[in-house]
Amino acid sequence: MEILGDIKNYDWGKLGESSEVVKLAKLNDSSFVVENNKPYSELWMGDHVSGPSKVKSTGESLASFIQKDCESIIGGQPKLPFLLKVLSIRKALSIQVHPNKEEAERLHRLYPDVYKDPNHKPEIAIALTPFLALCDFRPHAEIYAQLKSHNELVELLGISNIDLIKTNGAEGLKTCYSKLMKSDDASIRKCIDGLAEKFKNDDSKLAEVFRTIQADFPYDVGSLSLFFLNLIEMKPGDSIYLAAKIPHAYLFGDCIECMSCSDNVVRAGLTPKFKDVENLLSMLIYDGSKADDKLFKPTVLDASHPHTYLFKPPIDDFAVCKIELPSDVNDYEVVNSKFGSIVLVISGNAKLSGSGMETLEIHRGSVIFLASKVGPKVSLTDIEDDFICYQAMFNNF
Repeated sequence: MEILGDIKNYDWGKLGESSEVVKLAKLNDSSFVVENNKPYSELWMGDHVSGPSKVKSTGESLASFIQKDCESIIGGQPKLPFLLKVLSIRKALSIQVHPNKEEAERLHRLYPDVYKDPNHKPEIAIALTPFLALCDFRPHAEIYAQLKSHNELVELLGISNIDLIKTNGAEGLKTCYSKLMKSDDASIRKCIDGLAEKFKNDDSKLAEVFRTIQADFPYDVGSLSLFFLNLIEMKPGDSIYLAAKIPHAYLFGDCIECMSCSDNVVRAGLTPKFKDVENLLSMLIYDGSKADDKLFKPTVLDASHPHTYLFKPPIDDFAVCKIELPSDVNDYEVVNSKFGSIVLVISGNAKLSGSGMETLEIHRGSVIFLASKVGPKVSLTDIEDDFICYQAMFNNF
């Protein structure tokens, strides 16, 4: 059946008609009214308590619909284990990390108003447009060289702390990053002023991003994470996987995002929201890795599905398939999970049919919930134009 996603209006979202969230939502809901000066940041597709989708034909919450018959709708699970999103980013999201399951349970127990569920939140982001992100610590040698090359950072962090990165690796990095995140406002301001003057006429990507972040978040300590984290430029179709404990921030662009069904985020910069520096520093993995190693590669599903590309992270909660059909393909089989799945159409037109379901005419913007009872396979027919859709499901391949 067709569903309507829940739209979020966080300040960092692209404005009005420029937002991919708006472009897709308008095509799926003729009653949707756009305010051009309003940010449209996220489209949520799932049954999460903070933004459940609605059944398009009735307006019923997808969460309540599923609870009527969990056995036939999602294979006996209590709720969907994943949440599918589209993000449209105008300015940087917070420097953040997601807790693992044990940490999420502890944080929810201690601070239920901030951490509203006890679940972990690993996630995958797949670029729809050119996309910029910070992801994981750079290799230790690279961080050491970056910090040593700027006197402003040496003065802020201390040469003895920076040298610890070279001699003690992860422990040295933890010491140095903790020093950064706990520095007083006056010291941060002095460092940023010095770097801003140095980068005024610098045309490097790092300098460009530094200036952009400063314009959006003046004197925020999070901007100095640029010298610690990998700056990754992604092309459409590129992906990164963010396991628990990996520091990251999305900076600009549009993406598909899929995650465990949670909204737990531990923040420490580039945000007006609550910053939980101590918990963030205690959770991080300080090993460091190369930027190229952070790109997450899909595989072809199997020989009988040559146009289905599977993004399969090392967890049970979710996987994502990208189905990309050239114009000469007239019909195609889509694999459904035994626990159900959600399909978002990005381009093209087709008819979708399966066991016990009405044939649906789908197009760019369509969001389809496939219950487990429609069976392990559904069919796309009458395919027009270059058809692309993303499918989120339980990772049971």
